[in-house]
Amino acid sequence: MKKLLLLLVIAVAVFMQFCSSAKKAQSKAEPAKPAALTYEANIKPLIATKCSPCHIPPQGRKEPYDNYANVKKDIDDIVRRISLNPGERGFMPQKNAKLSDSAINVFKQWKADGLLEK
Repeated sequence: MKKLLLLLVIAVAVFMQFCSSAKKAQSKAEPAKPAALTYEANIKPLIATKCSPCHIPPQGRKEPYDNYANVKKDIDDIVRRISLNPGERGFMPQKNAKLSDSAINVFKQWKADGLLEK
C-alpha cells in the first residue's frame, strides 16, 4: 500500500511539472530580471557603428565618444540629440540615418541601469 501511495505522489508531481497553470504560477512568482546594460557590452559597439567617424578619434573632430568617461558625462545630451528627428537642430547622427527606437532605448536603459562600465 505504501508503495502504491508513493508511486501516486510521484506521478502527480511529474504531472504538475508539465502542467501549464503550474508553470504560469511559477513564472508570475519569479519574474526574470533582464541583465543591466553596460558601456563595454552595449554602448561602445553602438557608438563604434553609428557615431563613427565623427566621434571616434583620430578622424573625428567632434567630442570623442571612444571612452566611457566622455559618454557617461554627456549621456543626457546624447539621448536628447539622438531622439530628435532629421532636420531638427542638433539631430544626431548628422551624416547617417536616425537611430532605430531600439538603439535609442539602449542608451536610455543604460542610463536607467546606472551607467555601468563593465
